[in-house]
Amino acid sequence: MKKLFALSLIALSLTACNTIQGMGKDVEKLGQAVEGAGKK
Repeated sequence: MKKLFALSLIALSLTACNTIQGMGKDVEKLGQAVEGAGKK
């Protein structure tokens, strides 16, 4: 689980987030992915 979170943070940092709003959307998607992985 920690590896997934770390890899997701790295991927998030590598994506182009030009605005705070865009970054917020990425963080929201990341949270949904982590939540989905936790339910499996």
